[in-house]
Amino acid sequence: MLTSEMIVDHREKANALLRADADKILKLIKVQMDNLTMPQCPLYEEVLDTQMFGLSREIDFAVRLGLIEDKEGKAILDKLERELSSLHEASQKK
Repeated sequence: MLTSEMIVDHREKANALLRADADKILKLIKVQMDNLTMPQCPLYEEVLDTQMFGLSREIDFAVRLGLIEDKEGKAILDKLERELSSLHEASQKK
C-alpha cells in the first residue's frame, strides 16, 4: 500500500520529469533553429510536431495514473508553447 508520502513523492517526480522533458524539447528546437534549419523547413516542423505529440502523450499518461492534475499538464504544455513561440519570433527578427 502506498503511503501519502510515497504518493506525494511520485507526483513530484512525475511533475519534475515532465518539466525536464519540456525543457529538452525547447533546447532541441533552439539548437535546431540556431544551427540546422529555419522554422519554415518541413524538418523543423516534423521534429516540433513529433516532440510535442510525445510530450502530450506523456502528460496524458501521467494524468490517467493520477500523478499530476490535468491543469498541471496543460500548464506545462502552455508554458512550452509560449517559450517556443518567443523563440520563433526571435528567429524571425534575425
